[in-house]
Amino acid sequence: MRRAYRALLTLAGISLLVGCQGGIPRHESQSELRERYVSYAGAPLDRMTWLGHFYSWESLGDNHLVVYTTPSDAFLLTVTPPCNDLNFVQSIGLTSTAGTVYPRLDSVKVKGWRCPIAEIRRIDYARMRADLRAEADRASAAAPAPR
Repeated sequence: MRRAYRALLTLAGISLLVGCQGGIPRHESQSELRERYVSYAGAPLDRMTWLGHFYSWESLGDNHLVVYTTPSDAFLLTVTPPCNDLNFVQSIGLTSTAGTVYPRLDSVKVKGWRCPIAEIRRIDYARMRADLRAEADRASAAAPAPR
């Protein structure tokens, strides 16, 4: 009796997972995510205003990261190699000169190391979010309705 109950629970769990498979969002790889940000990035800038703090940041590999200075302002930073621990650090810092970050002059600080910034590009984050919403709407409209 106990064995049959375990088998029934196991079968129910498996069928639940199989049934939910279509609704689980697919996570992009780091290279796909980097390509998405690059496609919305503008021309290289000669400076970025820096008020001493940022809203958040996201690593896009060993040499790229996105820094959000506000919830709606994002910048793609490219650092010169080697900056090997960018994927694994919990926090970063930025150097600045008089409230401004300059490529080739300022750096991303990672675990006591300084990774010189090679390039700064503003990301059209509002357009990127709108496109992602439209893509999600199209996907949900194309998905079969749950039974």
